[in-house]
Amino acid sequence: MAFKEYRLGAAMVGGALGLSMTITLFMPSFDLRSAVSTKMALEKQLSAGFDIGFGYADPLLLGINRPITVDLETDPKTGAKLDPPIRAYVYKPGVPMPPNIRHPHDLGKGVYDLSESQGQITAVSGSNHTKGTQEGVVFTLALGEFNGEELTYIENASVTKGWTPDATLAAAGDKNTHLISKGKTEFVVQGCWWCHTLLPEQTQDWQAFGAPPYLGDFNGENPTAFGSDRKAPDILHVASRNSSREWMMMHFFNPRLVQVNSIMPRYDYLWGDKDAQGNTIDFDKWRAEYLEYSVGKRTYPPEVPDYAPNSEIRALIDWVLSLK
Repeated sequence: MAFKEYRLGAAMVGGALGLSMTITLFMPSFDLRSAVSTKMALEKQLSAGFDIGFGYADPLLLGINRPITVDLETDPKTGAKLDPPIRAYVYKPGVPMPPNIRHPHDLGKGVYDLSESQGQITAVSGSNHTKGTQEGVVFTLALGEFNGEELTYIENASVTKGWTPDATLAAAGDKNTHLISKGKTEFVVQGCWWCHTLLPEQTQDWQAFGAPPYLGDFNGENPTAFGSDRKAPDILHVASRNSSREWMMMHFFNPRLVQVNSIMPRYDYLWGDKDAQGNTIDFDKWRAEYLEYSVGKRTYPPEVPDYAPNSEIRALIDWVLSLK
């Protein structure tokens, strides 16, 4: 090959590298943080709170110091009936604020403007926002109009409605309380993401597992826990397919109760030692009776014990049922 052909090749490679560097340095780029937050993103962020699972702020990965999600049928301050019921996110004193309350501009154009002007979310921003506030705060979601477009925004109900964390939790009661944030920590800690993803693809997943997410669905969420290698169904919209708490209890206690050939491990240890009535759970007896059922010596399998209100399994199921 002639020498001049080497020179031509080198010049073409150099030109390509120069063009690439020019585009990188001078052309406008897209900032992911500027994506407009969807309603799903706001729900996930407010229910999960500050960094969980992989953050040094939660070193023991116990799911402590987390926000609590509640469904309200009555106004916590006035006692008036709320029709329809609304969802609220309770941050007790000292619970750190979620990412987009600490950095409200990341909510995106329109959602930030409404959250700041009508939602009063900047009233909780400040130097102590990573450690929470002394009084705590209650958030809700509301609808507003920005430049002719209807958007969901965050409302600081402690300022706009005078709702306090204690009064809000009392108005909801235990049956309308959901430990979603602690449950997501359980999802990370138990390694569920090794097999399950939270990211349906825009292929055949559309009909089987629900619509693929939008870019703004993950605004402010950390960790996103997409999953890396799907060995089991995607669960981003799992509660839209199956919202049965009883089915979830059987599935986690022993997956073979509802899916004979399931390869999923048992998570009965998340029940702890006591059931909902405070009685000691006899796991050996339960497994012996299940073995009799599996070989045809019993007509029905033994009943799964009701979990205690503060058990890890309650939190995990609360989080799974929040995925719609």
